[in-house]
Amino acid sequence: MALDGELDRIFAARDRNNMQPTIDALLPLYASDPENARVLYEVGGAYDTDGQEEVARGFYERALAAGLEGDLLRRCYVQYGSTLRNVGEYEKSREIFAVARTRFPDSPSLGAFEAITLRAAGEPDEAIATLLDLLVEFVGTPDIDRYKPAISGNAAYIRSLNGTESDASA
Repeated sequence: MALDGELDRIFAARDRNNMQPTIDALLPLYASDPENARVLYEVGGAYDTDGQEEVARGFYERALAAGLEGDLLRRCYVQYGSTLRNVGEYEKSREIFAVARTRFPDSPSLGAFEAITLRAAGEPDEAIATLLDLLVEFVGTPDIDRYKPAISGNAAYIRSLNGTESDASA
């Protein structure tokens, strides 16, 4: 599609330290196709990178409602959940990451950003346990493989410190 190629071209040329030219390049695409899920997502991402989280949030919400699919949906969940965290909406951020991790269980980035939300929400033990779970699930080296049961046990123990898991063992 020509639109996808144009979006790819705009993002290949972006400067994360100066997002205004990217935003300016995206706005005509948005004006011509205001209900396109990818356009909404990409405009939201540009505003997000520019530090305009409240503006980005609205675009992410519209992109989700417009039916994003596949990897774009996964990426939108990461960015939207992070935006919600950045504006202090920790519970809504947690809800987004819970939905996203159910839909994309093989995405370590979703788990990593969920852990950041948990830490920001005042749940550092759950954040650490989540990161340990990701380590066990997604890092396959002889060193990690050898200690997976111990790492998992420690994750369960750390969760038990706040009473979030009843049958934990160290």
